[in-house]
This record gives sequence, C-alpha cells and structure tokens, in this order.
Amino acid sequence: MPERTEYAPGTPSWTDLASPDIAASQQFYGSLFGWEFSEADTGDPGNPYVMVRQGGKDVAGMMKLSPEMQAGGMPPVWSTYVTVKDVEAATAKATELGGAVLSGPMDVMDAGRMSVIADPTGAVFCVWQAKGTIGAQLVNEPVSLTWNELMSPDVDAAKQFYGGLFGWKAETMQMGGDGPPYTVWMLGEAGIGGAMAPPMEGMPAFWGVYFAVADCDATVAKATSLGANALNGPMDVPEVGRMAALMDPQGAAFSVIKNAGTPT
Repeated sequence: MPERTEYAPGTPSWTDLASPDIAASQQFYGSLFGWEFSEADTGDPGNPYVMVRQGGKDVAGMMKLSPEMQAGGMPPVWSTYVTVKDVEAATAKATELGGAVLSGPMDVMDAGRMSVIADPTGAVFCVWQAKGTIGAQLVNEPVSLTWNELMSPDVDAAKQFYGGLFGWKAETMQMGGDGPPYTVWMLGEAGIGGAMAPPMEGMPAFWGVYFAVADCDATVAKATSLGANALNGPMDVPEVGRMAALMDPQGAAFSVIKNAGTPT
C-alpha cells in the first residue's frame, strides 16, 4: 500500500533536502511536483525544518545547508534515512563494520532520534529511530519517494557492510540482460533499494533518491524549464520503468521514474 503508518527496521523511510536556499528550493519543487510546505520550529530562529506534503501526507523534508555545513564539505543533497529499532546500537554496529559516524546519535525534537553515518565506501546515509514521526506517510505514488539507490565503486564491500548492519541480502543481476551488474537490496521478501557502480570512474559513493512521476519526459521538460539540469535520460529500463537523473537549480541531484509496475 502506498500509505504508511510504520516501517520495519532496515527499511528506507525518509528523505530530506539540504539546500543553501530553502525558499528557492520550495519554489522549484512546488512548481515541479505540486508539493505543499509547512515549517516546523527547530528552536533555531530563522532556520526552520520544512515539511513537504503531498495530498496532506508527509513525503519529504527540507533544511538549510548552512555555511558551516558547506565549509565541512557537505554539498546540496537529498539524504536517505533508514529506520532502526535503536540508534545507539545501530551506530555502534556501523562503526564495528567499518563505517564512520559523522554526527549523532541525537534527538530531533519529539520526531525521533538519528545518526549520520558514512559507509566504508564513503556513501553517507542516516539511521532513524521513530518517535512522533515514522518517516514518509506516502510512498510509490506520484510525486513521492519510490526508491533509494547506492552508487559505489565497491559494491562488494557495501554488501558486507549493509548486510551486517541491516540484515539486507544482496541479489545481483545484469541490467537488461547484458548491461552492468545491478544489486537489489532485499529485506525479507521485499526489495527495498538498489546498488551499482557509478557510470564514470572517479565518482564518489553516494545514496540517490527516486521520486515516482506520472510522466517522466514531461517531468524532465518541466524541470529543465525551471532551471534544473538533465544528467541522464529519460531512458527506459526494461521491466522497471522510464527514468531520468536531474540536478536541481541549487545543485542537489535526484532521479524521477515512471514505474513500469506498482511498487509495494
């Protein structure tokens, strides 16, 4: 079902955008996706957390990419959050498995508790222990989160790390039958994300996010008219859908896909 009231531990459950210009980002994504926005008080005057809503449901968030974050090397980015039972335990386990703790564990008001971690290949993600906020209340429907994908030059090392941390099983296949290897992360019987090597040598490891759309080509055309850059596609992926990679006007990469089937 697209509506969610809880997430099993080990499931990607949320994404938020760190942007140097929140107002400009709201204008871009509001125009592109029709999203609605509301501000949550963070206790930091002038720096609210922006909740993104689709049809009255929470689908994502936005926050200010501060000069301090930028000075530390953090780019404009859509981050991936994975639900866990216990942030402290997950953070300690990630360290044991070769990950690096960048921030946390820390409380996020009464919404939940989180840490920011870099896996051994350098990709950054967050772990989320829900309290008042489970994560996205709507997924897999236009225009909500539908897929999280690791780009890493060392997928084999990532398999060891995420398998040990979240219990993910890795199922690897050839894309299109004779294309590059693609790994689907399995949690039980469910495919909850993917992984592959970057298309170009030298690209750093990162977690990417996909938003479902009703029409990939129309979305790309509208995004570019609003100032985004098309990085790849639109292109068809057999039995998966039609997708494209974009960079928004503030420099954050994201992907859109018209799913061939109906993800659950």
